[in-house]
Amino acid sequence: MSRLADYFVVVGYDHEKERSGISSGIILQRFPEKDWPDTPFIEGIEWFCQPQGWALSTDRQEPQFFVSVLTDIDANRHYCACLCFNETVSITPSKPVDEEEDPVEGEAPLVRPIPTIMHHSIMYAPKCLVLVSRLDYIETFRNCLGIIYTVYVENIGVPLETLVGNIIGCIQVPPPGGPQVRFSIGAGDRQALQPPISPSLPVTHTSVNLLFHQLGIRNVLVLFCAIMTEHKILFHSKSYSRLTEACRALTALMYPFRYNHVYIPLLPAPLVEVLSTPTPFVIGVHSSLKSEVSDLMDVIVADLDGGSIMVPDGVSLPLLPEPLLSNTQEALSLILQPELSSADYAFPPLAVRAPQPVMLDKEIRAVFMRTFAQLLQGYRSCLTLIRIHPKPVITFHKAAFLGERNLIDCDFSTRVLDCMFFTSFVTERGPPWRPCDVWDELYSNFGELLKLEIQDPRLLLMHIQELAQQLYTNENPNPQSYAQKILVPPEGAFARIHQPPFPIIHPSQVQAIIAEGLTKNNIKSRLASLRPIQPRIVPMGQHISNLNDNKNILSNSARRLEVLRNCINCIFENKISDARKTFPAVLRALKSKQARLALCNELGQHVIGNKAMLEHQQFDLVVRLMNCALQDDSSMDEHGVAAALLPLATAFCRKLCTGVIQFAYTCIQEHAVWQNQQFWEAAFYQDVQKDIKALYLPRLDSISPRLGNDLVLSPTSPRDSKDFSWQNRRSILNRVQEPSALEIAAEQMRIWITIESEKQKELITSEESTLYSQAIHYANRMVSLLIPLDIGNRSHKQDHIFDEERASNSIANSVAESDSVDAESGFEEQDQGETGAQVIRLVTRFVDKVCNEGGVSREHIRNLHQMIPGVVHIHIETLEAVHRESKRLPPIQKPKILTPNMLPGEEVLLDGMRVYLLPDGREESTAGLLGGPPLLPAEGAIFLTNYRIIFKGIPCDSFACEQVVVRSFPVMSLTKEKRVTVQYLAHLDQWLQEGLQLRSCTFQLLKLAFDEEVTPENIDSMRKMIHKVRYPPDVFHHFAFTGQVVVAQTPLHKSKEKNATLRGFAKKTLLKTARKAGFKQKDKRQKYVLPNMNINNSSKYMTSPGRMSLPPPDDFGHDDDLSVDDFDTGPPSAVAPSAPTDAKTLERLVERSYVKDWQRLGLCNSSSSPSNTKQKSEQFRLTTVNTLYMMCRSYPALLVVPSAVTDESIRRFCRCYRQGRIPSITWRHPRTKALLLRGAGHHGKSVMGMLKSHPAPASSTGTETTSSIEQERYLSALVTATPLFALRQGSAWGMSDSSLSIDSLLLAAEDPLIGGTLTPEVARRSNPFNKAMGTLGVFPRSSGGKGPKNFGRWGSLKDRRQSSQASLSSVPPNRGNVRHSTDCDTGLEGVHTFQRAALYILGEKAHMKGVKIESSPKTDFIPVEYYDVRHTKAAFKKLMRACIPSAQNAEPEQSFYKLIENSEWLQQIQNIMQLSGAVVDLLDLQGSSVGICLEDGWDITAQISSVAQLCLDPHYRTVEGFRVLVEKEWIGFGHRFSHRSNFSPNSQASGFAPTFLQFLDVVHQIQKQFPMAFEFNEYYLRFLAYHSVSCRFRTFLFDCELERVESGVAAVEDKRGSLTSHHKSVDTGSDDEGVYPGGRLAGTYSGTNLGQSVFDYIEKQNARSPQFFNFMYTPDFEHPVLRPQSHLPVLDVWEYYLNEDLKHGPSYDLEIIQMDSQQEEESEAADGIINKSSRKVITLGYDGINRSVPDAFSHLLEEIHKLEAELGHLPQKWKVLWDKLELPTNDSLTRHASFSTALVRSHGRLLHKRSTLEILMRGKMVGAAEASLVYSHPHRFERYNYTTPTYCDLCANVLWGPVKTGMRCMDCGYSCHEKCMEGVPKNCTKYKAVADGNVSQTLTRSGGDNGSVSSGSARQTSSQQYYEQFSSNVAENRTHEGYLYKRGALLKGWKQRWFVLDSIKHQLRYYDAMEDSHCKGFIDLAEVMSVTQAPPAPGPPKKTDDKSFFDLRTSRRTYNFCAADASSAQEWIEKLQACLQ
Repeated sequence: MSRLADYFVVVGYDHEKERSGISSGIILQRFPEKDWPDTPFIEGIEWFCQPQGWALSTDRQEPQFFVSVLTDIDANRHYCACLCFNETVSITPSKPVDEEEDPVEGEAPLVRPIPTIMHHSIMYAPKCLVLVSRLDYIETFRNCLGIIYTVYVENIGVPLETLVGNIIGCIQVPPPGGPQVRFSIGAGDRQALQPPISPSLPVTHTSVNLLFHQLGIRNVLVLFCAIMTEHKILFHSKSYSRLTEACRALTALMYPFRYNHVYIPLLPAPLVEVLSTPTPFVIGVHSSLKSEVSDLMDVIVADLDGGSIMVPDGVSLPLLPEPLLSNTQEALSLILQPELSSADYAFPPLAVRAPQPVMLDKEIRAVFMRTFAQLLQGYRSCLTLIRIHPKPVITFHKAAFLGERNLIDCDFSTRVLDCMFFTSFVTERGPPWRPCDVWDELYSNFGELLKLEIQDPRLLLMHIQELAQQLYTNENPNPQSYAQKILVPPEGAFARIHQPPFPIIHPSQVQAIIAEGLTKNNIKSRLASLRPIQPRIVPMGQHISNLNDNKNILSNSARRLEVLRNCINCIFENKISDARKTFPAVLRALKSKQARLALCNELGQHVIGNKAMLEHQQFDLVVRLMNCALQDDSSMDEHGVAAALLPLATAFCRKLCTGVIQFAYTCIQEHAVWQNQQFWEAAFYQDVQKDIKALYLPRLDSISPRLGNDLVLSPTSPRDSKDFSWQNRRSILNRVQEPSALEIAAEQMRIWITIESEKQKELITSEESTLYSQAIHYANRMVSLLIPLDIGNRSHKQDHIFDEERASNSIANSVAESDSVDAESGFEEQDQGETGAQVIRLVTRFVDKVCNEGGVSREHIRNLHQMIPGVVHIHIETLEAVHRESKRLPPIQKPKILTPNMLPGEEVLLDGMRVYLLPDGREESTAGLLGGPPLLPAEGAIFLTNYRIIFKGIPCDSFACEQVVVRSFPVMSLTKEKRVTVQYLAHLDQWLQEGLQLRSCTFQLLKLAFDEEVTPENIDSMRKMIHKVRYPPDVFHHFAFTGQVVVAQTPLHKSKEKNATLRGFAKKTLLKTARKAGFKQKDKRQKYVLPNMNINNSSKYMTSPGRMSLPPPDDFGHDDDLSVDDFDTGPPSAVAPSAPTDAKTLERLVERSYVKDWQRLGLCNSSSSPSNTKQKSEQFRLTTVNTLYMMCRSYPALLVVPSAVTDESIRRFCRCYRQGRIPSITWRHPRTKALLLRGAGHHGKSVMGMLKSHPAPASSTGTETTSSIEQERYLSALVTATPLFALRQGSAWGMSDSSLSIDSLLLAAEDPLIGGTLTPEVARRSNPFNKAMGTLGVFPRSSGGKGPKNFGRWGSLKDRRQSSQASLSSVPPNRGNVRHSTDCDTGLEGVHTFQRAALYILGEKAHMKGVKIESSPKTDFIPVEYYDVRHTKAAFKKLMRACIPSAQNAEPEQSFYKLIENSEWLQQIQNIMQLSGAVVDLLDLQGSSVGICLEDGWDITAQISSVAQLCLDPHYRTVEGFRVLVEKEWIGFGHRFSHRSNFSPNSQASGFAPTFLQFLDVVHQIQKQFPMAFEFNEYYLRFLAYHSVSCRFRTFLFDCELERVESGVAAVEDKRGSLTSHHKSVDTGSDDEGVYPGGRLAGTYSGTNLGQSVFDYIEKQNARSPQFFNFMYTPDFEHPVLRPQSHLPVLDVWEYYLNEDLKHGPSYDLEIIQMDSQQEEESEAADGIINKSSRKVITLGYDGINRSVPDAFSHLLEEIHKLEAELGHLPQKWKVLWDKLELPTNDSLTRHASFSTALVRSHGRLLHKRSTLEILMRGKMVGAAEASLVYSHPHRFERYNYTTPTYCDLCANVLWGPVKTGMRCMDCGYSCHEKCMEGVPKNCTKYKAVADGNVSQTLTRSGGDNGSVSSGSARQTSSQQYYEQFSSNVAENRTHEGYLYKRGALLKGWKQRWFVLDSIKHQLRYYDAMEDSHCKGFIDLAEVMSVTQAPPAPGPPKKTDDKSFFDLRTSRRTYNFCAADASSAQEWIEKLQACLQ
């Protein structure tokens, strides 16, 4: 029994402390005045009586009742029930009013401001009556306080003392479960008080229901999850009691948990800073404080009055896991919204279930109880019992619970289990013997209920109602109600004016009553009759392992477990090879947890005693299995695998040598689980539980001899409470069902009272010592798993034992122990201390925790603390020996290292290091996806030779496939090497310490992980070695030279390259530094040149290196990005007299392949050697100006120039060009005789040059003639050399027959009839050229259209642009007189057109300044856009990443094609093709010469020039011709191979630039489009691409001819050249040696040593076999010019980037493949495989498909070869056979020029021309843009939905389709894709730029609007067609205009368009809107037959008149129009008819 209330308090307003109406409360009286011994009085109660603060008010307020809850120090709650009312007070202000107004700083009123107080005014002060109680009977408190107030107000004759005394002293309340109490407090009242039945169930009345009404289902659920996961929750409301109710309701929902954090339902305003406490809380505050609490960052605020909650952004609030969340929501809506289910019924039910609020309240609580029952299902199976006596200690195995219930990833469950109230839940409800309540019953039956509900969902509501009924009965056990009688004051009593203040109560009287009451109650011990609820065994509920939650766990077939068991048996029977066979399958099986547990169990079977000694191989396999089992679980060990392996880790061991034993734990330390303290605790508790069970169980030794073993595990779950191990199942007969630990404990607790105290003590001590011994055991275990094996060898870096990144040492194999740290003895002692101390700390912390929890005696804990450091140190010592010995173990038999085959001359520099080749991002090599064998990962070795890096090995999974895997690439092609940290490799079951990833520009990637036997030093030395080979100090160290067979590495002789000696090198560096620092180098060149000229000895070969060493090539090495622009890069200013070049030398030079090619083209005379005395007839001559490479270091010795140009003049103007690379003639068109030139870009003009006065007339000689004049002369000489333009301007040169000029190109691209083959689809597209042309008229023109005048120096600079447009602004005379606009009636002058220039120079925008073209009027400078080397490098990097990704890309948007697109590689290829195409068209169609002068003339220039020649000249498409092309364009004219391919050490930083590779890629694209045009095949190109970076051949090693000469290579090549031409078969005798440069003078290098040319090699191979030959080759001499398409969709990604042959490595080293195949045959012969099956399996990515499955031709030739050999004939060469074949008869071969082929060809040509035009136009636009800012009008794009298919005006692809939106300019209607937006020229015509007077241009567009308009009249004259380009908006052309509705084709809707009737052009044009200048289409009036009024059509536009319709009939169709009204329709008809007449 307990008191109803502990204290009665009267609290009043403290008038003493008052300041301006605000004060604090003061306790006036309290009863009893002394504290009760069991319940001290709570201080500070007055704050809670007025939570908003104590203040006077001006009006009376109704009395208020509310309850505050206070928590004392022992966490007991005290309920303070307050009744507040007002008392009248009269106030005399203590200060004058004026001072009163001004409150002191800092005392601003806390709550509501008080009105200003008048003198002697009446005010009302609050007073409170408070009952303080530990019981929660709120209604009774309300009644009692109400009675006291009523007695006082009504003045009833009952003394207040009696009432107070009775309440405190006389009323005793029974505990829960007791009877109803009826009492009176002595005022004639009758009251009843009913205790609830259960003490643990909260009482809520209707508060939960109220909370849901206020906040709604979802919000309350969120709050519920917040309170369950310990968040801070704050309620606010205007009502105090609502706040109290809400807090009570929310905490009641937590049942069976109890809220034990800060709980303050009413927080007084002065204490508001409590809210910033760091602990979780539930607090309520009055809404007036809302603003004060708004800025709390981590508090969830619920507004009860507004019904909303606010979760701050920073709070992560996990919700219940699904399906629990949705089930709870469903159930709640079923209860709270019963009408929902029938809301859609046609006949709604009359009555819907509507329970009382009080029942609803219980139903809601029932739902939450069920939610918990479902969430915690099976929790009792995870309780671990560690003590029974004196009181049970129970812990909860969180990991097991989460693992079994699959809640590992559920944030909510994890947090709930970590909560404080979960711990108290386990403490309260864990014990198995205790009183039970509703929750325990619900928990145990819940599984049954769920099953029933699944069968019949209607039962759900019934079950909820049943549970609710139990909750209701708990609160209202008495069915009959008792009529209470309570006194209440009459209404309005509080407002009485003359109410005396509350009287003083006499304490003595009250005390007497209390004392009397107490004595009475002691006598009546009514308590005896009350029996407490009896304890009983708590029901277990379903076992966790039988729950059906485990749906998503892999079902484990018995077969798999069988395989596992067999494998383990094999291991222990030492059948190692059998075990290894099933091993991969076992590792796969271990993915499922059942298999992992079974594994632990099976391994346990093999431990007898406490140690199992194994052989080395057994040990390795067991350790691998253990590692594999551990790797898949998280560090929580949710499936108990780690716990099960613990005893095994200390049992399995192997003997390393006498006295040194290594245990398995040293090899499994890497897993995170060992660092997790929770895991250790759980495992410890599990083991303790086993031991405690064993104490109390009847001894069952008979059942199993091995029960004491600590390996007791059940199959279904790791910690099945019926712990029995599998072997026990065999003896089922004699086994009684073993009780679980909890059952044993229940029994023990039941009989505890009956045991005598001696026995009790004995049990307690035995339990305590059990715990103690286990603690010792676990301390040892922890030490063994936490101290790393190599602790003695740790270097300083790795002192953290928990360093996750630590390189691994748990490799499951005998050398498992080597770590990645240097094992130097110097570090012996250094930091065991560090790691040891850390382990000691960890273990000590663990021991403290578990021993205190389990109640181990202080003495024992102290012993443990002393023991741990000793254990650690001993362990460290034993490990040292183990580590030392394990290092000495012989390695396991690993696969034999296979040595790769080498090329002759290739030597191994680094022997095989064991590595694993890991799979990268390419799918081919890994199994599964493509169904092939799993080739990777492979184990083998990596070799470094002087040529390649090679991996050779076999797949790790040798049972899946046993092919040999080879991956290799040339060392010189290495582009990136990076370290990779390889973590755990599942397929190897190993942790590998370190990996290396090597990328090569031959598109190969080696991703290696080093075997543990490879030490870090080895790896390091390998990396250094690779680096050394990759950047050789000198060109002669390349494999091309060293790899020749004869080499004896002799020290290089003296006369080799200038800077190869150290001194030379240092000197060079100094010079460079000096130059950078600004010191000019003294010109040394004379020194080298002159002596040579004095000794004019004809036998000396001039260019041989022995004679003439040149100055070090300092400029040629400079990087692209910083061009050195000072003049000493050019020739010396005082030019040396031209050296008489001796005849012998010239004879050699003329033999060079490029000179031969010029002779073939007729550019130079083949008979005469070059000389300055030229014959009159010849236009061109070979000049020897560069024979000594003095003019230009990087050009060939001989160049072709027009005969008119003197060497002197060349020397002068070469300085205008970068590097002195003048535009030099390289090719001539055989038909049009147009020239192709290539050179470098211009040097920018210096300011000084511009300021110099104009030079003297050109006739003056000597140095005065400036370079620019000479340059102009040179250009004009080239123009004259172009035959087409040698004629005068006036004559008809314009129309020579070369397929018409560019204008005709333009028209062909526009007019469907001239280009008669255009498909309608193409014609309909708006053509970008008319747009471009439409704007060309805007360029400023020179007056009168004649050529520009001669301006002065300034003039020529400023007006350069005019000339570049002049080419557009004069007209071919045969165009006829075309009127353009009224002001220029001469016709000819006004029209703009292309003037075809004789020489087009393609250059860069930036260089336009340097070109002065007005002096040579027929030259046009076209600035073109191209990709810079930097872009190429970047694109190549991205391309490599796409083609050889280092890892699989998980992101779907990063697909292969997406990556290729992003790399922009194909865009660059397209760009090269377009530019080359333009060159082809200009040379071929137009017959103009073209000069390509871009960058330094050696990258893009070489690409464009060589591709253009390849397309123009069929000779270059043969094997021989292609060689000449490369030797001329790339080798002769210089391309910085060594720099671009990163060969030279100084190019190391600049990165790989694949310029030559791009060229080959373009050739491959062309070859793909014209498969019959090339004599060589695609393999030939791949071969070249590979060897261009491999350095196997000398061809691509040097940057220019000069370097080849210096190294003596040129001499060898010349020798070869002359030999082939003169006497092919004769060996040169020694007499030749004096003459040939390979002889004595070239130094001591023997000729063989100068390497081999790749082309010679190909020639040889080609003679042997047809692998480079294209069998489809059929040259087409009628159409020699190729015009490839360059649209992106046409281009493809070259096979070269993707191919891989893992069988032999790259297929480009033919000898290696030959050797490999030979070896295979030999080994087969040795094995005696005679009749080998002819069936072959070919795997993509492993076998080279072309080689394994050759095409029919190769196959047949091969067969013939074999047959000839068998018959003993002399085999013939394949080419002879091939040429013998008869071609089919001719007529079948003539190409039938069917319409379709003509169509295709002309269509192709057309697209090609368009592309050319586009380039020219773009160039022009740029020119113009610089000239006048016409084009700086950007478009204003907006998104636009195109309803009809529209074409993008930039890329000509469709805009309409699935996307349906494009971008459209609001001003001019220009349409384009969003992605094309950047590329659109800024030429919006909204701002009509006026050029000459009033000519303003607009763009027109024919076609459009779905073809509803005809595309022009039958044949427009070309002039009219031409006129079309420049439609103008000039006013008089517009006869009539206005809006009309037009109906499209049949059944289309009406569309409003702006129509313009143009009588001059004779057409009716229409636009989308009036503002548009972009015409949508037109109707040609020539085709119109009639215009008539028409009947109204169906579906007309709104508000139209019937008479406003008219039809327009043309020869093709009828158009329906509708005007705004009848009169405007009439007007239109008249105007149109007028135009028709």
